[in-house]
Amino acid sequence: MKSDDNKLNLIDRYFAFIDRRGIFDKLLFYIATIAFAIASFQLILTVNAEYIVTEPARGGVLVEGIIGTPRFVNPVLAITQADMDTASLVFSGLMRIDEKGNLVPDVAESIQISEDGTTYNVQIRRDILFHDGNPLTASDFAFTIALIQDPDLKSPLRGEWNDVDVEIINDYEIQITLDEPHVPFMENLTVGILQRALWSELPIEQIPFSHHNTESIGTGPYQISDSLRSSSGLIKAFRLTPHPYSPQARAKISTIVLQFYQNENEILKALNDKKISSSPSLSAKVATNVNTDHYDIIKHPLPRTFGIFLNQNRSASLRDQSVRRALSEVIDRNILVEKILHSNGIPIHSPIPPDFLAVESPSLTEYPETKTSTTTTENRQDIASQHLRNGGWSKTEDNTWKKEIDEQDVEIHISLVTANNPMFEAVASYIAEQWESIGIKVTITQYEEADLVQSILRPRDFEAVLYGADIKRGIDLYPFWHSSQKSDPGLNIAQYTNIDADSLLEKIGTQTDTSDREKMIREFEQLIITELPAIFLFAATFTHVIDKDIHTSDFRRLGKPSDRFANIHEWHVNSKRVWPIFIDTENYR
Repeated sequence: MKSDDNKLNLIDRYFAFIDRRGIFDKLLFYIATIAFAIASFQLILTVNAEYIVTEPARGGVLVEGIIGTPRFVNPVLAITQADMDTASLVFSGLMRIDEKGNLVPDVAESIQISEDGTTYNVQIRRDILFHDGNPLTASDFAFTIALIQDPDLKSPLRGEWNDVDVEIINDYEIQITLDEPHVPFMENLTVGILQRALWSELPIEQIPFSHHNTESIGTGPYQISDSLRSSSGLIKAFRLTPHPYSPQARAKISTIVLQFYQNENEILKALNDKKISSSPSLSAKVATNVNTDHYDIIKHPLPRTFGIFLNQNRSASLRDQSVRRALSEVIDRNILVEKILHSNGIPIHSPIPPDFLAVESPSLTEYPETKTSTTTTENRQDIASQHLRNGGWSKTEDNTWKKEIDEQDVEIHISLVTANNPMFEAVASYIAEQWESIGIKVTITQYEEADLVQSILRPRDFEAVLYGADIKRGIDLYPFWHSSQKSDPGLNIAQYTNIDADSLLEKIGTQTDTSDREKMIREFEQLIITELPAIFLFAATFTHVIDKDIHTSDFRRLGKPSDRFANIHEWHVNSKRVWPIFIDTENYR
């Protein structure tokens, strides 16, 4: 009490002192006091503005519009965008992709790879729970891979797990053994893990019909809380909420609604009516009609390249490099992507899609004839024609190119085959138009996808085929270009054979140092650009439309559109401003 009395006496004496002053002195004291208070307040505001930070806060809703109807929210069976997008939120794998596009542990605590690159010893985290509270163990992972490998289930992932052995060491340790080292195999460890207890009692033939495919339980960052069905029983929407024991930090967005639509026009209307927050399902052309005051439109490259694969065994003219150079040079990739594909792609000149390697490619400077950005159509035609003349070809009176090869007159006439769908038809027509502009005759034949694969690609019965190659995030070129893969079931449909290329591909498959591996990939790229066993046209992209108020993580080196959710736990709608000492250091657990 005495201390309080002293404080009061001090204040009383201060004001008594002021009262005894004259009017002028009193005014000065009051002005000084007010000025001191204002300066103190301004100082507090300045310090606050300098040091306070914005931190993501929990809450908010994300409504994602997706084309399709989910049937297999199951990582073993998912094949449609609706299935894969939902499964990527509900399930987690041993590994995941971080914001820089690198593989990092998810369910795995650690992975040790043997010196020969064939054995992966995996320690599984002991704190991982499924959405129903049951722990995830080694038996769940082993069961998932056994399902993928079962030929009766027909999993789309089966080819990635052929000749792979999975052994359970103990409840939280597994050993994965490959027949031979293959660095891109690590990408397969992102596959979502099923709960053995839920699925193991089902006969293999009943698994595709189980209700577990739409009432899915995983260990992913979000769990299915509710679903909306149509009168016919089809799922129209899922409502998902954060999994409280996710392998990553607890997700910040309180609710994700996946709304399913039948076509692009429905999604476009929903976006412009502000009924949904985002969508990965619009083509670049349709996305131009989105209100950019409210939405960002982001185009992501994917590791799927499209080109014209040339079978030199079926055509004497295609064995001539000058012909291959001319066929490539006359094509304006920029016009192809912009006008024919409506910007749904990125122009390329090699089998490597852009933005997937840190090591830059010198290809376009070493081979200036592959530059297309500033070359006019007329110049391109002149350069292509000069390639042919330099190769000994001459133009006849009927505007065709001829040359004597092995004592026979050979005319350049390309038989181009492709799939029977609008995109391939439009691209093939454009290619034919460009080739015919320099006097090369072209015949186009289209096949249904299954017939193209079975009757044309597998027996290698073609001269030139317009097709795509999915080289995956890990840049797995071996199946498409190693000489051992020339025959079916190998994917080297151009039947490319080069000893140096084979050696590089074998080293690339076993090189664990990322920088050295990428340099080797660039070396291989140079061989392909030089020899042109295929004419590369464009890399696939997907367009992501998202509300400006949704804060996402970075996207780098996505393998498929559903990979955008790999860091969904970092996305947020709400924010709060706090002093650094109050930042949540517990990762929102």
